[in-house]
Amino acid sequence: MGDLITISSNFLYVAFILYLIATLFFGGSIRGKKQQEKVTMSSKIAIVLTIAGFLAQLGYFITRWIASGHAPVSNLFEFTTFFGMMIVFAFIILYFIYKLNILGVFTLPVALLIIAYASMFPREISPLVPSLKSHWLYIHVTTVSLGEAILAVSFAAGLIYLIKVVDQTKKSKKTTLLEIILYSLFATLGFVIITSVFSAVNYNATFEFPFEGEISEVDYHLPPIAGPNDGELLTTERMDSLFEAPGWMQGVNAARKFNTLIWSLLTGYGLYMIARLILRKRVAAAIQPLLKNTNADLVDEVSYRAVAFGFPIFTLGGLVFAMIWAQEAWNRYWGWDPKEVWALITWFFYAAFLHLRLSQGWHGEKSAWLAVIGFAIIMFNLIAVNLIIAGLHSYA
Repeated sequence: MGDLITISSNFLYVAFILYLIATLFFGGSIRGKKQQEKVTMSSKIAIVLTIAGFLAQLGYFITRWIASGHAPVSNLFEFTTFFGMMIVFAFIILYFIYKLNILGVFTLPVALLIIAYASMFPREISPLVPSLKSHWLYIHVTTVSLGEAILAVSFAAGLIYLIKVVDQTKKSKKTTLLEIILYSLFATLGFVIITSVFSAVNYNATFEFPFEGEISEVDYHLPPIAGPNDGELLTTERMDSLFEAPGWMQGVNAARKFNTLIWSLLTGYGLYMIARLILRKRVAAAIQPLLKNTNADLVDEVSYRAVAFGFPIFTLGGLVFAMIWAQEAWNRYWGWDPKEVWALITWFFYAAFLHLRLSQGWHGEKSAWLAVIGFAIIMFNLIAVNLIIAGLHSYA
């Protein structure tokens, strides 16, 4: 089994490298007038590399399945890598429909960040808890991942549209919101970098604290900015926390996860400010000239079509199949668990998106803002709900 796990990890590493190189080739294909909508040698190489990367990641998925004996979608590492793979799959399908090279420049980096984010979680293969031993789990997770992945492509198209059409010559609410969106990508990259750095030096600080009537311990792998409530640092050679995590955060690991979030935001802010210093302007303003030849109407169409395809798939995976699995695992279809609540919020949001688009004529910029906000809700569900808010899905 050890050999299969090693092979699986190598497949994932190869996929990551191929996606990165493909992004560079897609970047090279958008130079020149109307090159963003033409099949060039650079774009041919880019899509071939993307498909090769997808096949390599599919090899990772299959070999890990064989090694574990179950579909590798049962923890945060496995789910998030699968989500990244589905984003690439959705992009490949939409690329062959629309041949829009600029879409690769924005979509593949999102998939790369998702996969890099996944690599920060424990990769060990462990036996499934009883509630996960169901075929409905696999059906639920794979369909919801595919639905959200298609919606992620809608986000990429919406972001392209906004960067192109929003006036970057003066500061406004729109430019500020765009910068916040781009900063969130830097924060995700910051999480990957800061976690990798302290993991490389084997950083560890242990706290002891009361939890549910017992004394518990938690290990911090990043310097403790936010410590557990009434916690005592046992690792004397490490710095103590600056303050305690909010008391409303539930779960034995809530404070540690909140601490990781703080570090990610701070590191992301540092990276964002470095980018601003190098570019000498807002990040979106620096990107905008690259989009001058982009067909805004085509990008708007891609964003809408991605929601039209992704929403029904998400409905099946995130609500219908999820309820069937919940009934089998917990003897109830609905329980207002935080994950269930945010899945419902996501569903209502995209239902409103389609209603406003089809009935109220919300095309162009309004539609693009909705696509971006919708994906922000998905990422909140993936990151904040999984890492901070305790619930029945906390096994992830």
